[in-house]
Amino acid sequence: MKYFAAAIACFLLAACGGETDETQSQEISVVSPARDAADNVVENEGASVPLDDLAEAFVKLTLAIGVHDPAFVDAYHGPKEWADAAVREARPIEEVAADAQALLISVSRANADTPSLRGAMLEKLVRASVARIQIAQGNFYPFDEETRLLYDAVAPQYDVGEFYVALAEISALLPGDAPLHERVDAFRSSLAISEDKLLTVFNAAIAECRKRTLAHYDLPDNERFRLEFVTDQPWSGYNWYQGDYESLIQVNTDFPTIIDRAVDLGCHEGYPGHHTWNVMLERDFLNGNGWVEYSVYPLFAPLSVTAEGSANYGIELAFPGDEKIIFERDVLFPLAGLNPEDAEKLDRLNKARRKLSHSRNHIARAYLDGDIDREKAIQMSMEFGLQSRERAEQGVRFIDTYRGYVINYNIGRDLVEDYVRRNAVGDQDRWGAFRTLLTTPLAASDIKASP
Repeated sequence: MKYFAAAIACFLLAACGGETDETQSQEISVVSPARDAADNVVENEGASVPLDDLAEAFVKLTLAIGVHDPAFVDAYHGPKEWADAAVREARPIEEVAADAQALLISVSRANADTPSLRGAMLEKLVRASVARIQIAQGNFYPFDEETRLLYDAVAPQYDVGEFYVALAEISALLPGDAPLHERVDAFRSSLAISEDKLLTVFNAAIAECRKRTLAHYDLPDNERFRLEFVTDQPWSGYNWYQGDYESLIQVNTDFPTIIDRAVDLGCHEGYPGHHTWNVMLERDFLNGNGWVEYSVYPLFAPLSVTAEGSANYGIELAFPGDEKIIFERDVLFPLAGLNPEDAEKLDRLNKARRKLSHSRNHIARAYLDGDIDREKAIQMSMEFGLQSRERAEQGVRFIDTYRGYVINYNIGRDLVEDYVRRNAVGDQDRWGAFRTLLTTPLAASDIKASP
């Protein structure tokens, strides 16, 4: 997952506080890019504003929203002076909301006059910004409407009976008298990586993920990452993209880290997941095409479907079939001092647990729509997520923080997997189809509809 709640605040505050007295004394006009864009439309008697100008307006608007909604800006590596101005000339959120509406009109007109994939994505990005401002002001949407506006995707309605079928399968795999979530938690906890071996195991896992990715993709010579272990977060892992082809990958150690998380997070946060995708966006979209809108990544936006979906599917792409469990059994289990004979059971358990992945959407929808309370959401997370109470509480804390974002992990993965399956034909392999998806501005509805 990608997280910037603290990072954008640190970046913007550092950018502001780091200025010299001479710079601070210079007069800077209030940033109102969306209003400027709308004014340009009027002045040109209905003529469209160039996409490049609208893209710049979008970046500045996103930074302005980030002042009021710290979680909104997930990454930024554009001009420093734009970030400085967003903080220094912070405006009331009502003015920012008006700018967003005006910019949406301008982008919609430009895209209608000259349709393009770039313009369509920019329009959806601005539309998501308008919706997120409403949420930041405390005006919440029903769950499905929120995800449609923000992520261009809606989760299906679920048959809870299918979740119970999966639970019965898992119960047969781990028989016993204790509640099923306790049996699962006990087995998985027995495969935790000791603290003194975490770095060794993760370095080996990420190195393998990277090697498998570089066998198919040419990435810049200076692409790189830093790895940190942190605590007190609502997520298990995060990629903070720094720009200039560098990422900071953080792993949350609030709970014991199970051996299978090393490859999962190595692929998801690194290769061919978030780090790889962000490198491609910066190299191909921003530097190659000059599309300045890709200098900023708003978390609550259609890009997150591809971000999380490709990161989750990237695990299977890098380790198809039984290759993941074989690597874990033969390499990571010994490095962690764990019994390799447990690898097969862990693999069978994880394959069965994947059938429960959409239960997270079901719980989040009921909780955020007010159909169940927080305690019920925790209980359902324990039951369908097969988690201890502590882990279930962390999961509900994630929903409290990121709301409908949860759909991007499973709906996104399903969309990416289906796209690759449909397009990896003839001379184009799965890696080729995956690269096309990462380097094409497609939202969820485009991915679903495209050949």
